[in-house]
Parts: sequence; structure tokens; C-alpha cells
Amino acid sequence: MTREVVYGRRPAREVLRAGRRKVLELLVTERALAAEPWLREESGLRVQVRPEAALTAAAGSRDHQGVVAFCEPYRYADAYELAKGERPLIACLDQVTDPHNLGAVCRSVDGAGATGVVITEHKSARVTPAVCRASAGAVEHVRVAVVVNLARYLTDVKRDDLWIWAAAGDAETPLWSADLTTGAALVFGAEGRGLRPLVRKACDDAFAIPLGGRVESLNVSVAAGISLFEAARQRRGSGSASGPSGQDGV
Repeated sequence: MTREVVYGRRPAREVLRAGRRKVLELLVTERALAAEPWLREESGLRVQVRPEAALTAAAGSRDHQGVVAFCEPYRYADAYELAKGERPLIACLDQVTDPHNLGAVCRSVDGAGATGVVITEHKSARVTPAVCRASAGAVEHVRVAVVVNLARYLTDVKRDDLWIWAAAGDAETPLWSADLTTGAALVFGAEGRGLRPLVRKACDDAFAIPLGGRVESLNVSVAAGISLFEAARQRRGSGSASGPSGQDGV
């Protein structure tokens, strides 16, 4: 069986809590086991105590915090399923390559109660141990889907009650004036390059995040976080909406 590594105390615990994929093996240091009682109480596994160096080798990183889990492969969602239903809120990333940015976006999607994330098949970060770590385990609760052609996907899913918004610094509409109370796909470009022309053309409209400083743009994960929580704020004001977990909010 193919196994994937998840490292870090919070990411490993979220794998167990989410229950979307099975944890096959759990390696911990003595220090982590003493500090985190849940390793014995919640895992349901025979915890294997190993020295720090062994976990570093298994994780391929020193950032494991004394916990390394071997899991079933991450299961990606269906992008078209994400767009179904009432008032979906989707973050679409156009060839975002930095795993830390993908992890941070997943964390914001989870925090805002959004529907999920769509990434491109080529020239994009995938869900890796680094992404799990950067998301603090949120990726285990977020539906992430992969599409071959993002422009085509956006064209296919757009409808009267699902508006496609490009996040673009040159847009005339400020984020606060964009109507995000209906179904929305918020599209964010790659680090440095921004949105590709065909992806931008597939969008219905565009918004910009007003900046008061001297830097011309925001990091993509910061821009996504601001935009998703603005959508959450607007939706709370327009009435109750249920997110994927059935909670009130987005």
C-alpha cells in the first residue's frame, strides 16, 4: 500500500480527528508522548517511540515536533461536485506553486467555512507533508480538487447564482463592494505572475483589495484569506447559510 507522511503534532492530530484517511503507523519521541496525552488516548494505535533522528529521517524535515504519522494517500475531491449546491464558496488557485501558500489557503478556507479549493494539475503545489504542516492540519478537513484546465472549469461551472471573481490588483471594484453573497468562485493568481490571460477572461468580474502602503500587492495566501473572510462576513449579513459541516455562517 502506498503511504504518505504527515508530520507535526497538530497535523497528525487533525488526520485522526478528520477520519478521512487511515493512519497506518505513528512514530513519536518520548518528549512528545509525555507532552501530548492524545497520542495514546485518541490514536487507537500502538505508538512507536523512536529517537529524534529517526523521526527527522522519516519526515525528511526537522519540523516534525516529535510526531510522524504514516497515512493512506490524500483523497482529492471532485471539482464539479464542489460547485454544486446552494451558494458554494470556492477558492481557485491558478498555478500556485508554493506549498506554504497552498497550506495557508486551506487553513483560511477551513476557518471561513468555505466549500473547498481548486488547484491546477500542472505547475501547482499538491497536498504534501509541507502543505499539511503549513495548514496546521486544516487540509484534512478541506476538500481540495484538481482540474486540468482551470479556464475551462470556470466556464463550465459559472451560472446565474455562481459568479466567478478574479482577484486582480488592477480591478476597479474594491473587494468590499463586490457582492459575494451568492455562490462565488474566487480566483487567485500565481506568485509574481498573477492570473493567466485565459483564466482572467473566463471570470465574470474582478475585485481588488485596496492597499494603503507602498507595496503593490499581497501574498496570494493573504489575499485569499482576506477575500474569503470578507465573503463570510457578507453572507452572515445576508442571512444564514450552511457550510460543508452544516454550521451557520458560510
